[in-house]
Amino acid sequence: MVLVGPVEDAFALRRRWPDALIMGEVGGRRVPGFDFGNSTSAIASATLTGRRLIQRTSAGTQGVVAAAGADEVVLGSFVCAGAIVRHVRRQRPAVTSLVAMGVAAERPAPEDEACADLLEARLRGAPLDEQSLLARLESGKAGERFEEDSDDFPRADVAHCLRLDAFDFVLTVERREGLLVAVRRDEPAA
Repeated sequence: MVLVGPVEDAFALRRRWPDALIMGEVGGRRVPGFDFGNSTSAIASATLTGRRLIQRTSAGTQGVVAAAGADEVVLGSFVCAGAIVRHVRRQRPAVTSLVAMGVAAERPAPEDEACADLLEARLRGAPLDEQSLLARLESGKAGERFEEDSDDFPRADVAHCLRLDAFDFVLTVERREGLLVAVRRDEPAA
């Protein structure tokens, strides 16, 4: 999956690779001409095997582009939180920065702040009531913008995104031929 900043870069890569799928959003809404928006539940039912993906989002991919000079960039989420912690502990970096990109990288988002809090607590070995944290997100402001009949914010995305430790891999970002590419790295259970 190639991560890009501007929408125009996504379309330019599609011209280079006509069989690629473009996913993402601007302001939370799918961009006309993109194959998918940013809905995890919509992507989960798609056949993506063997397909090249191009992603552009208003916060996440913008953060990756801005952090391209970091020693390592690991994409974070609740669904792979345990794998992220194992990866960081195995790598033993001198400094670990948790960057919650928020809404359009301009203001905090409860789900991003909560994910950073959870990762920090796990990395420090500090207590945290994880189930209460997830329940607050599902019923609070983080879940309010999701509606049953919305293509851009389907209610099913809330449960999808809060499946704590659902996957045993991390996505790290590599620079390949001038592009930022998310690469799956399996992280065996401890």
